[in-house]
Amino acid sequence: MEICLDVPDKLFLRLQMHKNRLIQVLSLGLRELEANPSGSFTGLTDVLEFLASLPTEEEILRLRPSPELQAQLEGLLEKQRTDGLNADEELEWQQYQYVEHLIRKAKLNAMKKRLGCRE
Repeated sequence: MEICLDVPDKLFLRLQMHKNRLIQVLSLGLRELEANPSGSFTGLTDVLEFLASLPTEEEILRLRPSPELQAQLEGLLEKQRTDGLNADEELEWQQYQYVEHLIRKAKLNAMKKRLGCRE
């Protein structure tokens, strides 16, 4: 299939550098977009980047949501209780729940390491 696009000059220059990998660029971009359809996942990006930095046990145990992320979560919870969530908001909520699960696992593992427990 052939696709023709009009893109801004700056984007064209960036794409030109990857012209042999445009299918991969589109595929990765779609994966990112589909993983976060609302575009409001930035608070969790910070959390994931923090975990990817391989923090110490103490840093993991001190991890708390930013005020912005906390406000997003509270807003979704309130909407869930009152009006209900639309499909995009439900997906966003599921993503938050999954990351919260991962954070709890990281904290549990950090606590085990701190206490010298074995699996």
